[in-house]
Amino acid sequence: MTIGKLSAGFVAALALASLPAQAASVKIGFVTTLTTPAGVIGRDMQDAFNLALEDIGGKMGGLDVEVFYEDDGFKPEIGKQKTDKLVQKDDVDFVAGYIWSHVLLASQKSVLGAGKFLISANAGPSQLAGKQCHENFFATSWQNDQTPMAMGEVLNKRGVKSLYVIAPNYAAGKNMVAGVERSFKGKIVGKDLTKWPGQLDFSAELAKARASKADGVFVFYPGKAGGAFMKQYQQAGLNGKIPLYSVFTVDSLSLPLFQKGKLEGVMGSYMTQFWAPDLDTPQNKKFVDGFRKKYNRYPSFYAAQTYDSMFLIKSAVDAVKGDLTNKDGMRAAMAKADFPSVRGSFKFGNNHFPIQDFYLREVVADADGNWTTATRDVVYKDHQDPYAKDCKM
Repeated sequence: MTIGKLSAGFVAALALASLPAQAASVKIGFVTTLTTPAGVIGRDMQDAFNLALEDIGGKMGGLDVEVFYEDDGFKPEIGKQKTDKLVQKDDVDFVAGYIWSHVLLASQKSVLGAGKFLISANAGPSQLAGKQCHENFFATSWQNDQTPMAMGEVLNKRGVKSLYVIAPNYAAGKNMVAGVERSFKGKIVGKDLTKWPGQLDFSAELAKARASKADGVFVFYPGKAGGAFMKQYQQAGLNGKIPLYSVFTVDSLSLPLFQKGKLEGVMGSYMTQFWAPDLDTPQNKKFVDGFRKKYNRYPSFYAAQTYDSMFLIKSAVDAVKGDLTNKDGMRAAMAKADFPSVRGSFKFGNNHFPIQDFYLREVVADADGNWTTATRDVVYKDHQDPYAKDCKM
């Protein structure tokens, strides 16, 4: 049979068959901690992701969006199991989330080895920023060292000459210590890396910090451990005697608890971060107002990063008009960072970690008396993490 004698319907069918199959929906897996005391962080991230899904109308590139939430139970082995399920059973297109660096490191090969995109909404281990960087991995947060590096610069400006360092003994804790040591020009007079996540009694470490006569104490404790540390710091009578400098310990999740517990020593304290609720960008105003209206509380930086991750994914799917087989097109779109971010303008470095500003923030009370944070200064402008030079991508 010649082509000229083929029916119009048959020709149309052949043309359709030659086109790539259009996916029914965009599938996003989201791994976080929803149980254990650390679940308060995961729920904040989940709330932000759900808000972002509403704000984009539940669609990307003309396709509906399905989100599959999984609880890592605060354990690397469980996180990997849940990641394997998302990749192998649910066949998601993107896997996002991940609070903890050790969970992300245990899970990343399951995603990247399957040719899927992996978007970290929090964890920023040095390994994935450096020698283990990957073309399909993107972070919407920061590399772990960066925030404590900014704090080191603050300490230098404030004339701090000696520092006692306390942090948990796991991947992120080690990166936080490395970060402050990288930029702080004074002397580290003592260092304790404590058991993680089980240790909540810091009396021995606080006694050593007091005996050191350091000019300041640097601490990193996220979640429940942060609350325990701050309470014990005040109970030990160290407020007003040794200034406390923290990263990822005082935030919008912990401040309501500190206020309820009357930990007045937190007021006026400083921390460094890439984001604050009062950051003056159109997307941040929309995000904070929407989050407070929907959930009746301030969002945390965990929520802000997670909100951005939805818009990053949307930029990729929109760029290829819903053709999820076009991995190159989606990757190129994400690398451009051309999406409305809560932080305003930023760009991705060669390792797909953000190059962004870092701010000094102070704990204050808002007009209604709620404890929150306010931006006081820009510590770093367009800062890139120190491991990007090791990324050969």
